Amino acid sequence: MEKSNFVDQIRIYCRSGHGGAGIKHFRRDKLTAYGGPDGGDGGRGGHIILRGNRNLWTLLHLRYHKNVLAEDGEKGSDNNRTGRDGKDIILEVPLGTIVRDEETGEIEMEILNDGEEKVWLPGGKGGLGNTNFKTPTNQAPEYSQPGLPGEEGWKVVELKVLADVGLVGFPNAGKSTLLSVITAAKPKIADYAFTTITPNLGIVEYRDSKSFCIADLPGIIEGAAEGKGLGHRFLRHIERNSILLFLIPADSKDHRKEFDILVNELEEYNPELLHKQFIIAISKSDMLDEELRHAIANELPTNVPHIFISSVTNYHLQELKDLLWKVLNEENKEAPTQA
Repeated sequence: MEKSNFVDQIRIYCRSGHGGAGIKHFRRDKLTAYGGPDGGDGGRGGHIILRGNRNLWTLLHLRYHKNVLAEDGEKGSDNNRTGRDGKDIILEVPLGTIVRDEETGEIEMEILNDGEEKVWLPGGKGGLGNTNFKTPTNQAPEYSQPGLPGEEGWKVVELKVLADVGLVGFPNAGKSTLLSVITAAKPKIADYAFTTITPNLGIVEYRDSKSFCIADLPGIIEGAAEGKGLGHRFLRHIERNSILLFLIPADSKDHRKEFDILVNELEEYNPELLHKQFIIAISKSDMLDEELRHAIANELPTNVPHIFISSVTNYHLQELKDLLWKVLNEENKEAPTQA
């Protein structure tokens, strides 16, 4: 497998900063021999913060962070001075990033918007100095609080590609070729299976300066839901696509069976994927005459829109864009009512 700069999953050890200790101190100067308590509070430990960055498409820059350790807060000092807060660590991540605890598998956070900041691991609270414990009956408290510890643990950071349309199909179905024709993306194209081993994103320029994002995803094979081939690594990326465009080559031996296998793998991985909008595109249609197109159309499910296209001759590519744009707008109109 060729080396790639696309990294969609990493494992890192994180620890937010410990809170600084409050101190026990009494005021002493040349004019005051026995002053009252003036021990300051400790500073807060540094947070670990995630920030969305739309210009990032991979987690590669985080691969070299084996340990992410935020700074501890400083302890308090005399004259009721609070210690300095620990410096926060801000990790910039691509949109569509989720983080989970490695031990429990629980999803802790997800970042979907550019510039969105969320405190992932909060720093420990600083301890209180003895000034805070002064009362009418205890004018000279002899104790203060230690700071609270930060949070720590092994975490898994995953990227799920955000795109309006996801291209789904068996290896060598023509997904990369279609992406290269209708967008400015330059995916690797070759006549063998698994040419695409990482997602490729492209922007489709539509009418009146409108556009939408389409993702060429690694080819699926039967058994992918069980981890065969690229398995879960591929299926993870289609969870965030509004529309799934099934690309089935015209020279397939059984077009309906190929579609059913693809749908079954999606269902095995996550049944909620079946609620997405499906569209079928029969690629390489330049080799078909009208009679063959009609015969293939009769094989396909009647409840899923289909279109015959050819990336080589540009046959029906504009009609494909029109169909995708129409369905995307219908999805956007329905979204508020579903919420």
